[in-house]
Amino acid sequence: MIVVATDDFEIYHEVITALRTRGSEFTTVRKDAPLPPDAEVVITGPGEKREASVPVIEADAADPRAAVDEAMAALRDDGGRLVVGVDPGTNPGIAVLRDDLVVAAFQVPVEDAAAVVVRECEGASDPLVRIGNGARLHGARILEDLADEVPVALVDETGTTPHLGPGARGMGDVLALANIARRPGTDIEGRSIEPTEGEIQVIKDRSRERAADHQTITEALARRVARGDLTLEEAIAEHRSGPDEEP
Repeated sequence: MIVVATDDFEIYHEVITALRTRGSEFTTVRKDAPLPPDAEVVITGPGEKREASVPVIEADAADPRAAVDEAMAALRDDGGRLVVGVDPGTNPGIAVLRDDLVVAAFQVPVEDAAAVVVRECEGASDPLVRIGNGARLHGARILEDLADEVPVALVDETGTTPHLGPGARGMGDVLALANIARRPGTDIEGRSIEPTEGEIQVIKDRSRERAADHQTITEALARRVARGDLTLEEAIAEHRSGPDEEP
Protein backbone atom coordinates (compact mmCIF):
# COMPACT_ATOMS: atom_id res chain seq x y z
CA MET A 1 0.00 0.00 0.00
CA ILE A 2 1.30 3.45 -0.97
CA VAL A 3 0.29 6.22 1.44
CA VAL A 4 0.16 9.85 0.31
CA ALA A 5 0.68 11.91 3.47
CA THR A 6 0.70 15.61 2.61
CA ASP A 7 -1.19 18.84 3.21
CA ASP A 8 0.18 20.32 -0.02
CA PHE A 9 -2.85 20.30 -2.33
CA GLU A 10 -0.89 20.65 -5.58
CA ILE A 11 1.44 17.77 -4.68
CA TYR A 12 -1.56 15.73 -3.50
CA HIS A 13 -3.42 16.25 -6.77
CA GLU A 14 -0.45 15.44 -9.03
CA VAL A 15 0.59 12.36 -7.07
CA ILE A 16 -2.84 10.73 -6.77
CA THR A 17 -3.53 11.44 -10.45
CA ALA A 18 -0.33 9.58 -11.35
CA LEU A 19 -1.20 6.73 -8.99
CA ARG A 20 -4.68 6.38 -10.50
CA THR A 21 -3.21 6.41 -14.01
CA ARG A 22 -0.95 3.50 -13.04
CA GLY A 23 -3.78 1.60 -11.35
CA SER A 24 -1.81 1.52 -8.09
CA GLU A 25 -3.35 0.75 -4.70
CA PHE A 26 -3.02 3.76 -2.38
CA THR A 27 -4.63 5.73 0.42
CA THR A 28 -4.25 9.30 1.67
CA VAL A 29 -3.84 10.86 5.12
CA ARG A 30 -2.99 14.29 6.51
CA LYS A 31 0.74 14.88 6.81
CA ASP A 32 0.91 14.21 10.58
CA ALA A 33 -1.83 11.56 10.78
CA PRO A 34 -0.98 7.98 11.83
CA LEU A 35 -0.13 5.63 8.97
CA PRO A 36 -2.36 2.62 8.27
CA PRO A 37 -0.88 -0.73 9.34
CA ASP A 38 -0.48 -1.95 5.76
CA ALA A 39 1.57 1.09 4.65
CA GLU A 40 4.64 0.04 2.63
CA VAL A 41 5.76 3.37 1.14
CA VAL A 42 4.93 6.97 2.10
CA ILE A 43 4.94 9.98 -0.25
CA THR A 44 5.12 13.43 1.38
CA GLY A 45 5.25 16.98 0.08
CA PRO A 46 8.44 19.11 -0.09
CA GLY A 47 9.82 19.81 3.39
CA GLU A 48 7.21 17.62 5.10
CA LYS A 49 9.60 15.50 7.16
CA ARG A 50 8.20 12.28 8.56
CA GLU A 51 9.56 9.42 10.62
CA ALA A 52 8.32 5.98 9.56
CA SER A 53 9.40 2.34 9.56
CA VAL A 54 8.83 2.19 5.78
CA PRO A 55 10.49 4.17 2.97
CA VAL A 56 9.48 7.86 2.91
CA ILE A 57 9.69 9.68 -0.44
CA GLU A 58 9.60 13.46 -0.55
CA ALA A 59 7.96 14.66 -3.76
CA ASP A 60 9.74 17.35 -5.77
CA ALA A 61 7.52 20.37 -6.47
CA ALA A 62 9.01 20.60 -9.98
CA ASP A 63 8.08 16.98 -10.81
CA PRO A 64 5.69 15.48 -8.25
CA ARG A 65 4.95 12.43 -10.41
CA ALA A 66 8.55 11.28 -10.19
CA ALA A 67 7.80 10.37 -6.57
CA VAL A 68 5.33 7.79 -7.83
CA ASP A 69 8.03 6.12 -9.95
CA GLU A 70 10.31 6.07 -6.90
CA ALA A 71 7.53 4.60 -4.75
CA MET A 72 6.84 1.87 -7.31
CA ALA A 73 10.55 1.04 -7.41
CA ALA A 74 10.58 0.76 -3.59
CA LEU A 75 7.64 -1.64 -3.73
CA ARG A 76 9.38 -3.80 -6.32
CA ASP A 77 12.49 -4.01 -4.17
CA ASP A 78 10.60 -4.91 -1.00
CA GLY A 79 10.81 -8.69 -1.31
CA GLY A 80 8.63 -11.07 -3.31
CA ARG A 81 8.87 -11.79 -6.99
CA LEU A 82 7.62 -9.23 -9.46
CA VAL A 83 5.28 -10.76 -12.03
CA VAL A 84 3.83 -8.89 -15.00
CA GLY A 85 0.71 -10.27 -16.69
CA VAL A 86 -0.05 -9.26 -20.29
CA ASP A 87 -3.37 -9.79 -22.07
CA PRO A 88 -2.37 -9.23 -25.72
CA GLY A 89 -4.49 -7.39 -28.23
CA THR A 90 -4.57 -4.14 -30.19
CA ASN A 91 -4.43 -2.33 -26.84
CA PRO A 92 -3.05 -4.95 -24.47
CA GLY A 93 -3.70 -4.85 -20.75
CA ILE A 94 -0.74 -5.09 -18.39
CA ALA A 95 -0.92 -5.91 -14.66
CA VAL A 96 2.05 -5.72 -12.28
CA LEU A 97 1.91 -7.99 -9.24
CA ARG A 98 4.20 -8.28 -6.25
CA ASP A 99 3.56 -11.01 -3.70
CA ASP A 100 0.23 -11.67 -5.47
CA LEU A 101 -0.82 -8.04 -4.94
CA VAL A 102 -1.67 -5.89 -7.97
CA VAL A 103 0.48 -2.76 -7.64
CA ALA A 104 -0.13 -1.25 -11.10
CA ALA A 105 -2.24 -1.76 -14.22
CA PHE A 106 -2.08 -0.28 -17.72
CA GLN A 107 -3.75 -0.42 -21.11
CA VAL A 108 -1.54 0.82 -23.94
CA PRO A 109 -1.21 0.47 -27.74
CA VAL A 110 0.48 -2.79 -28.71
CA GLU A 111 3.55 -0.95 -30.04
CA ASP A 112 4.15 0.52 -26.53
CA ALA A 113 3.51 -2.65 -24.52
CA ALA A 114 7.05 -4.03 -24.43
CA ALA A 115 8.50 -0.70 -23.29
CA VAL A 116 5.98 -0.53 -20.42
CA VAL A 117 6.77 -4.11 -19.39
CA VAL A 118 10.53 -3.48 -19.41
CA ARG A 119 10.09 -0.24 -17.44
CA GLU A 120 8.01 -1.96 -14.77
CA CYS A 121 10.58 -4.75 -14.43
CA GLU A 122 13.50 -2.36 -13.93
CA GLY A 123 15.11 -2.80 -10.53
CA ALA A 124 13.40 -6.14 -9.81
CA SER A 125 15.87 -8.91 -9.00
CA ASP A 126 13.96 -11.80 -10.61
CA PRO A 127 11.03 -10.53 -12.72
CA LEU A 128 8.78 -12.78 -14.79
CA VAL A 129 6.41 -11.82 -17.61
CA ARG A 130 3.37 -14.00 -18.31
CA ILE A 131 1.63 -13.41 -21.64
CA GLY A 132 -1.79 -14.83 -22.46
CA ASN A 133 -1.98 -17.10 -25.49
CA GLY A 134 -4.92 -15.25 -27.08
CA ALA A 135 -4.54 -12.65 -29.84
CA ARG A 136 -1.69 -14.71 -31.27
CA LEU A 137 -0.17 -12.11 -33.60
CA HIS A 138 -0.25 -9.31 -31.05
CA GLY A 139 1.29 -11.58 -28.44
CA ALA A 140 4.03 -12.57 -30.87
CA ARG A 141 4.75 -8.93 -31.61
CA ILE A 142 5.14 -8.14 -27.89
CA LEU A 143 7.44 -11.13 -27.51
CA GLU A 144 9.54 -9.97 -30.44
CA ASP A 145 9.77 -6.44 -29.00
CA LEU A 146 10.79 -7.80 -25.60
CA ALA A 147 13.63 -9.79 -27.20
CA ASP A 148 15.86 -11.03 -24.34
CA GLU A 149 14.95 -8.24 -21.90
CA VAL A 150 13.05 -10.39 -19.34
CA PRO A 151 12.03 -14.06 -18.84
CA VAL A 152 8.67 -14.76 -20.50
CA ALA A 153 6.12 -17.55 -20.03
CA LEU A 154 3.11 -18.24 -22.27
CA VAL A 155 -0.11 -18.77 -20.30
CA ASP A 156 -3.35 -20.51 -21.28
CA GLU A 157 -6.01 -17.78 -21.05
CA THR A 158 -8.91 -20.25 -20.78
CA GLY A 159 -11.07 -19.42 -17.78
CA THR A 160 -9.12 -16.32 -16.71
CA THR A 161 -12.11 -13.97 -17.14
CA PRO A 162 -14.45 -14.53 -14.16
CA HIS A 163 -18.21 -14.27 -14.00
CA LEU A 164 -19.18 -10.72 -13.05
CA GLY A 165 -22.13 -9.96 -10.82
CA PRO A 166 -24.33 -6.85 -10.91
CA GLY A 167 -22.39 -3.59 -10.66
CA ALA A 168 -19.06 -5.15 -11.67
CA ARG A 169 -19.14 -4.09 -15.31
CA GLY A 170 -15.70 -3.14 -16.63
CA MET A 171 -13.80 -5.14 -14.01
CA GLY A 172 -13.49 -8.32 -16.09
CA ASP A 173 -10.40 -7.26 -18.02
CA VAL A 174 -8.52 -6.25 -14.87
CA LEU A 175 -9.39 -9.51 -13.10
CA ALA A 176 -8.41 -11.52 -16.18
CA LEU A 177 -5.05 -9.74 -16.22
CA ALA A 178 -4.42 -10.61 -12.57
CA ASN A 179 -5.37 -14.23 -13.25
CA ILE A 180 -2.99 -14.42 -16.21
CA ALA A 181 -0.19 -13.06 -14.02
CA ARG A 182 -0.92 -15.68 -11.34
CA ARG A 183 -1.21 -18.69 -13.66
CA PRO A 184 1.88 -20.83 -14.35
CA GLY A 185 2.90 -20.95 -18.00
CA THR A 186 5.43 -22.41 -20.38
CA ASP A 187 8.79 -20.63 -20.61
CA ILE A 188 9.42 -19.45 -24.15
CA GLU A 189 12.03 -17.52 -26.10
CA GLY A 190 9.88 -16.64 -29.11
CA ARG A 191 6.63 -17.31 -30.88
CA SER A 192 5.75 -17.61 -34.55
CA ILE A 193 4.38 -14.41 -35.98
CA GLU A 194 3.46 -15.95 -39.34
CA PRO A 195 -0.23 -15.12 -39.89
CA THR A 196 -2.81 -17.72 -40.87
CA GLU A 197 -4.99 -17.47 -43.98
CA GLY A 198 -7.97 -16.54 -41.77
CA GLU A 199 -6.05 -13.70 -40.13
CA ILE A 200 -4.95 -12.41 -43.53
CA GLN A 201 -8.56 -12.43 -44.77
CA VAL A 202 -9.80 -10.51 -41.72
CA ILE A 203 -7.22 -7.77 -42.38
CA LYS A 204 -8.17 -7.59 -46.06
CA ASP A 205 -11.84 -7.29 -45.11
CA ARG A 206 -11.07 -4.49 -42.67
CA SER A 207 -9.06 -2.65 -45.32
CA ARG A 208 -12.07 -2.69 -47.64
CA GLU A 209 -14.27 -1.29 -44.86
CA ARG A 210 -11.75 1.45 -43.96
CA ALA A 211 -10.72 2.57 -47.46
CA ALA A 212 -12.64 5.52 -48.87
CA ASP A 213 -12.80 3.82 -52.28
CA HIS A 214 -13.59 0.40 -50.71
CA GLN A 215 -10.57 -1.22 -52.35
CA THR A 216 -9.05 -4.30 -50.73
CA ILE A 217 -5.30 -4.38 -50.04
CA THR A 218 -3.22 -7.20 -51.43
CA GLU A 219 -2.39 -10.34 -49.50
CA ALA A 220 1.26 -9.26 -49.30
CA LEU A 221 0.30 -5.97 -47.65
CA ALA A 222 -2.14 -7.74 -45.32
CA ARG A 223 0.66 -10.09 -44.28
CA ARG A 224 2.89 -7.12 -43.43
CA VAL A 225 0.07 -5.60 -41.35
CA ALA A 226 -0.34 -8.90 -39.49
CA ARG A 227 3.39 -9.02 -38.73
CA GLY A 228 3.28 -5.47 -37.35
CA ASP A 229 5.46 -4.01 -40.12
CA LEU A 230 2.66 -1.66 -41.25
CA THR A 231 -0.50 -0.19 -39.77
CA LEU A 232 -3.69 -0.84 -41.70
CA GLU A 233 -3.82 2.85 -42.71
CA GLU A 234 -0.24 2.68 -44.03
CA ALA A 235 -1.06 -0.45 -46.01
CA ILE A 236 -4.14 1.22 -47.56
CA ALA A 237 -2.03 4.25 -48.56
CA GLU A 238 0.68 2.02 -50.04
CA HIS A 239 -1.92 0.04 -51.97
CA ARG A 240 -3.24 3.25 -53.53
CA SER A 241 0.28 4.36 -54.51
CA GLY A 242 1.11 1.33 -56.62
CA PRO A 243 1.42 -2.46 -56.87
CA ASP A 244 2.88 -4.38 -53.96
CA GLU A 245 5.19 -7.34 -54.19
CA GLU A 246 5.50 -10.23 -51.76
CA PRO A 247 8.63 -9.65 -49.60
